[in-house]
Amino acid sequence: MIYLDNSATTYPKPLSVVNAVGESFRKYCANPGRSGHKMSLDTAQKVYECRNNIKNLFKASNENNVIFTPSCTYSINYVIKGYLKPNDHVIISSLEHNCVVRPLEKLQRAGLITYSVATVYENDDEKTIESFRSKINSSTRLIICTHASNVFGIKVPVERICALAKIYEIAFCLDAAQTAGIFDIDLSKNNYDFVCIAGHKGLYSPMGIGVLIINNDKNLDTLVEGGTGSMSFDLEQPMFLPDRFESGTLNVPAICGLSAGAKFVSMQTPKKIYEKEKRHIMKIYNSLIENKNIKFYTDLSQENHNAPVLSFNIKGKDCEDVASILSSRYNIAVRAGLHCAPLAHKSMGTIDSDTVRISPSFFTTDNEINAFINAVNKISKIS
Repeated sequence: MIYLDNSATTYPKPLSVVNAVGESFRKYCANPGRSGHKMSLDTAQKVYECRNNIKNLFKASNENNVIFTPSCTYSINYVIKGYLKPNDHVIISSLEHNCVVRPLEKLQRAGLITYSVATVYENDDEKTIESFRSKINSSTRLIICTHASNVFGIKVPVERICALAKIYEIAFCLDAAQTAGIFDIDLSKNNYDFVCIAGHKGLYSPMGIGVLIINNDKNLDTLVEGGTGSMSFDLEQPMFLPDRFESGTLNVPAICGLSAGAKFVSMQTPKKIYEKEKRHIMKIYNSLIENKNIKFYTDLSQENHNAPVLSFNIKGKDCEDVASILSSRYNIAVRAGLHCAPLAHKSMGTIDSDTVRISPSFFTTDNEINAFINAVNKISKIS
């Protein structure tokens, strides 16, 4: 199978990740931080190693500020529902995923908060920054912004938006689901308050593990309370990190895989990974742009304005049919539809047509890209 659905979940995984998950079932099956016997202590050490690997990859200040969650969606919910107070106002971008929009919409419909949508202008950072600035009011307490669209790959100038937020003493949350492991995210240089990460994408971990990096001293409220293995005599949830947000037994096999994935990315470097994936996307774009039956929605003529994600449609064909043909006839995996991001589709004028999305990984080969290009050209000629 030619797998080009890496924006959903990366495949294949590095062998080191596969081995780390397998090893966890042989060596690290005890609850970390719950007992004093050797396997429990060894498991706790492996969990610590993962925190440290994540800290080093993103240059966070403290490994204890690396919080393990079930997914990036949970990380974002922890921030939204743990930080916001009644009557607060939030600003998001016009490219946000439903993991941001739905929790905010629920809170707004309940009359608890309000939120505004700032327009992202492709290849025009100045207009994008001004759009965010225009939405700020006296109640604005949080800006949440995707680093890059999961549908169109449009990169948002998050460093500058974060700097804008700091001028107005507004907290900033980065949704790095599509960019962690692909772009350099340096918390020693960029003062993001919260960074939300999907392990199973650019960090090549198994599914079921996300990360929340808390890069400040702000006190988030909890969504879940319970056993942490610490301060058990106290009936209130611990205040210190990471225990405050890690009630219950951690997903140790996924954490072991995440640790290996973070080490793999660090060894390869996000820059090298990005350049390889970007080269694949540009080959597809440049090879198909002259095909009058194919419509792209983004302009890739400018460097460093896009993540390696590309959406397209074939004129006269439903995007789901195109994806089905690619799968059934050519054994090529892509994703079609709204991609859980109707706001982005509205912004780009594709809410009625949806799109076919392609996203390579570090393991995608030139031969696979050539096979995809040939398949799309053939499909586009079928009446």
